[in-house]
Amino acid sequence: MRLHIRSVLFVVSLCLFAIIAPNVIAQDSTPPVRAITTGPNFHWFGYYDKYQFDPNDRYVLGMKVDFEHRLPTERDAIKIGMIDIANDNKWIELGESRAWSWQQGCMLQWRPGSDREVVWNDREGDRFVCRVLDVKTRKVRTLPRAIGSISPDGKLALCEDFSRIWNFRAGYAYAGIPDPYAEEPAPAEIGVWRMDMDTGKTRLLVSIADLAKIPYPGQMPGHRHYVNHLSWNPDGTRFLMFNRWEGKGQPTRVFTMAADGSDLRLLSSRGASHWTWRDPEHVLIWASGAYRLYKDDGSGEPKEELWRHRNGHQTYVPGTKNEWLLTDTYPKGKKREQVVYLYHIPTRRKVELGRFHSPRDYKGQWRCDTHPRLSRDGTKVVIDSPHGGNGRQMYMIDMSGIIKTETKTP
Repeated sequence: MRLHIRSVLFVVSLCLFAIIAPNVIAQDSTPPVRAITTGPNFHWFGYYDKYQFDPNDRYVLGMKVDFEHRLPTERDAIKIGMIDIANDNKWIELGESRAWSWQQGCMLQWRPGSDREVVWNDREGDRFVCRVLDVKTRKVRTLPRAIGSISPDGKLALCEDFSRIWNFRAGYAYAGIPDPYAEEPAPAEIGVWRMDMDTGKTRLLVSIADLAKIPYPGQMPGHRHYVNHLSWNPDGTRFLMFNRWEGKGQPTRVFTMAADGSDLRLLSSRGASHWTWRDPEHVLIWASGAYRLYKDDGSGEPKEELWRHRNGHQTYVPGTKNEWLLTDTYPKGKKREQVVYLYHIPTRRKVELGRFHSPRDYKGQWRCDTHPRLSRDGTKVVIDSPHGGNGRQMYMIDMSGIIKTETKTP
């Protein structure tokens, strides 16, 4: 009887919530979750800020490997493929890579603005490069630098130095090519490059030395600096970058810059972990226990604290007028559950999509974060998770029974 009453009250509460938030559909349970990959090999995608779905939301990109629970070496290759979710989750192999990490993979993604080109990083001799594959003709082009982020129109890429990052965070970098400036605190020869995705022409926009010269709390001459987490804003006019250096608690500040390398601005001086652009002028950043909204005005201070919660990987759900966020949590407690959930900003309502157990072997640099990624129409989510008992695999969550989106496929 008590269970029945609780179920009724839960449904009533969701119905009331639907009146307040018109684009929510009331439901009495978490949405369907299904595996789209299986063993014996392990499958995952990596970070949450890339196009995993093709423009028609039929093909889902992924990576395949035959080991877990250690860092990759220069000899370890992964297979690149796409999953046809309209054809019994058929795996279609596309290529391979020897430049990858557990957290961000090989920066695999659909090229923005294209329904046929897939992009990923690889190693060629003594350099990290970018492969561009036409999935229809199977022709491959090679660009001279490994990419970090591609502009919304697909024309320009931002490139970072993965050999440099390996010195500090191997879970986000590539093995096989030593950093020639490993002992230098702030080399002027490396930093953030811009690369033309058609011609391969590159240009250094800002060096690590440029960023290190800007005063920061606790500044010491010997601090070794690096740059990672590059991200274009939605209209491609500016981008953000994380400047980090050696120190307790992974000190971080976030800068933005115009696409031509001018107008450097401080976005956050309070540290940062994960981010997402809300629009061309605002960025939502998680840091110090809260999701905070920053305006890209050079002040370095947040404009609004949206809510306090555990760290996660956040994305605005398309077609919801920036009212809904998709995010997750890291494993916590004895059950080590990672929670994937939606957050409705106007009403401060949290809607869980699922709880996924992460065994203790998944830790440190080879942990398996869920990194939830949205389909182009905002109705489906794909996560990486080892909860099924056969290692890290990819799972799809159907959100169409929870929220209605009003969006056109980009």
